[in-house]
Amino acid sequence: MDTAIQQPLAQNIPAIPELSRKDFVPPNEVRWCPGCGDYAILNSLQRTFPELGVPRENFVMISGIGCSSRFPFYMNTYGFHTIHGRAPSVATGVKVANPDLSVWVITGDGDGLSIGGNHLLHLLRRNININVLLFNNRIYGLTKGQYSPTSPVGTKTKTSPTGSLENPLNPVLFALGAEATFVARTVDNNPKHMVETFKAAHHHKGISFVEIFQNCVIFNDATWDGIYGKESRDEQMLFLETGKPLLFGKNKSKGIRLNGLTPEVVDAASAAPGEILIHQPEQASPLYSHLLATMGEPEFPTPMGVIRQIERPTYENLVHEQIDQAQAKRGTGTWQELLHGNATWTVPSGIA
Repeated sequence: MDTAIQQPLAQNIPAIPELSRKDFVPPNEVRWCPGCGDYAILNSLQRTFPELGVPRENFVMISGIGCSSRFPFYMNTYGFHTIHGRAPSVATGVKVANPDLSVWVITGDGDGLSIGGNHLLHLLRRNININVLLFNNRIYGLTKGQYSPTSPVGTKTKTSPTGSLENPLNPVLFALGAEATFVARTVDNNPKHMVETFKAAHHHKGISFVEIFQNCVIFNDATWDGIYGKESRDEQMLFLETGKPLLFGKNKSKGIRLNGLTPEVVDAASAAPGEILIHQPEQASPLYSHLLATMGEPEFPTPMGVIRQIERPTYENLVHEQIDQAQAKRGTGTWQELLHGNATWTVPSGIA
């Protein structure tokens, strides 16, 4: 096309207005327990959205049931507070109907991995371009302190007074098992890391799954202190950077290497050149990301950041490609043709 024609067309495209955090703060009163980690996550998400280059009216927040699921009320965007565990199903419909929307599913370890586990599984495997934020406090908070699918063995709660006997789910392993194309982890007491992680999730074309370590001050206080507490975080957290070695500890004095197929902690200064593993989240093989997902206290630091990021066609694009192909072959059709055309039939009288 001639440049002289292109320029007026470009000038007619309305510019996205500059947004700030205040644009995403609604007049509604935010009501969580004082000290809840959800406040920090909410603030970080409100800080993230203005930097994504998306019109405010194109954001959609969809949640299920739980403390985290109040998010649609606390974000000045479109939203849908659905029923327990069904946010992935509603989000799928929204995204397929309008692929231009930026859809965010807000869920918790109970809502997403218990009653909603089957729905979340299929959302992940389909690779729909949706962002899933799973708040993991290892407890049911809204219903007053029952053990959840991620509660450690031995957790004493109202529904497990002598200690939970169930092996806990690892949310990151769950997402990897469903072949999610983007899997990450962050923590509620590190706003800068949350914002960076949320941005990376948004820019990924496909499903993004982010586990957020979140503290419930009432029913499971300090559940993550062994990992991200002030006294433990240097030794128990491994921040991942693409292309950088897996180093942690004070002054990055420790690293992760492989002994066969088994990871082990080594002194970084005495490690041989090339011995420390280099973070490569784009690896097609799931072996490396599974290795990271199984690392955790007390033997290993817990990885934080983008664990896996690969490319695959998105579900909503494939659906619309099928629709376009069918319309090219058979035409767009009309409702009258659908209801009264050759695809209808008459049921003879007397047949039940």
